[in-house]
Amino acid sequence: MHILISNDDGIFALGIRTLANTIASHGHKVTVVAPDRERSATGHGLTLHHPIRADIIEGIFSPKVTAWSCSGTPSDCVKLGLSAILQEKPDFVLAGINQGSNLGTDILYSGTVSAAMEGTIDGITSIALSLASFTKKEFQPSANYAVKLIQQLTKNPLPEATLLNVNIPPVPESDIIGVKITRQGIRRYIENFQERLDPRGRSYYWLAGELVEEVEQPEHIYLPPDLPTDVQANQENYITITPLQYNLTDVVTIQRLQKNTLLF
Repeated sequence: MHILISNDDGIFALGIRTLANTIASHGHKVTVVAPDRERSATGHGLTLHHPIRADIIEGIFSPKVTAWSCSGTPSDCVKLGLSAILQEKPDFVLAGINQGSNLGTDILYSGTVSAAMEGTIDGITSIALSLASFTKKEFQPSANYAVKLIQQLTKNPLPEATLLNVNIPPVPESDIIGVKITRQGIRRYIENFQERLDPRGRSYYWLAGELVEEVEQPEHIYLPPDLPTDVQANQENYITITPLQYNLTDVVTIQRLQKNTLLF
């Protein structure tokens, strides 16, 4: 298997190194194209108004891994990898392992999820992987699970290219209860913009949002109420797998608008 890996924490992050080296150790061909610095919360941004530079990086990853450092965003990295660096289409695109969860509405801002989404847009089954902690550094359980998931998807491929958003609880491997298929939940933050002054006395703002832990998870129009959200299941120490798509069409509102002839 040939696997393209990117992230939004940057080429030097421990998460991507653990993921790439672990997958390569299982005999897969691994190419890494990752940002040259941290690009967290950049969403699906692209670089359009200045050049993108990419250089081979040596000495960070296993000798079995080919790694490129890219000056662009996570989405740039995957686009560049698929269209300029690789000579063949990879079997999977992976993004991560992210330092911190990508649960609920986090995915709207996540560079990790956006990098994986680029693979899905290009018709490749892709996986976004996140360790649900901003402080713990035990990425090996997440990497081990990524290997298992790739094996399962190879034996039982999905009928269409899909993005799977995977969040691993930050606990020892033995304490992970299991794996659950989940729906996207809701995460809310208290927005806090701190005003500060630069050395020249001009004001600037620093966003310091605070996570609201207890948020009621909404019901889904089409899915059964007993299907947990990613937020709920991850809190219970389950690995969560949430299938995502890039088509954001609101089907229910289309139907309502079609029935409301007063609007036309």
